[in-house]
Amino acid sequence: MAYDFSELTKDLEAAEQHLSHELTNIRTGRATPAILDSVRPEAYGVRTPLTQIASVSIEDARTLRIIAWDKDLGKAIEKAITDANLGVSVSADDKGVRATFPELTAERRILLGKIIGEKLEQAKVVIRNHRSDVIHALEAAEKEGEISKDDLFRFKEEVQKLVDASVAKLDGAAEKKRIEIAR
Repeated sequence: MAYDFSELTKDLEAAEQHLSHELTNIRTGRATPAILDSVRPEAYGVRTPLTQIASVSIEDARTLRIIAWDKDLGKAIEKAITDANLGVSVSADDKGVRATFPELTAERRILLGKIIGEKLEQAKVVIRNHRSDVIHALEAAEKEGEISKDDLFRFKEEVQKLVDASVAKLDGAAEKKRIEIAR
């Protein structure tokens, strides 16, 4: 009998995507438009994602240029970025809004490294919980007589291989972010 690992695979991919999203929100010294994904200025009485009311481009290594499609929204965009407390300085001019990223200090780099470690560990805990759930389901199926002891052993090894591959991806993403911060 074969066991369907598709649900586990989906859960592992969801954990990987969640960590990836969390890591993009960690600000490095470089300008990255993804940092503004959580910013929602008030446009026409409704909180709207920034990408739906303006274009975001990289002006230089530490500066983003936000150009609103409706010039009247400039102040709302400036206020929303300031309120989001992203650690960037914001200024408005006749062309749009400019968000400037300050240089990272050594202390801030260490703190960001710790935050990355915490986010990584949270993702690993989620993965371990999914592994535990699947193993419990396999053991229950073995007790019910649906699978043999040999199948149980083989399926547990397969689950561990999937989990190990997912953890390796998480570690790689965290290491990539640590290297990005160190620059």
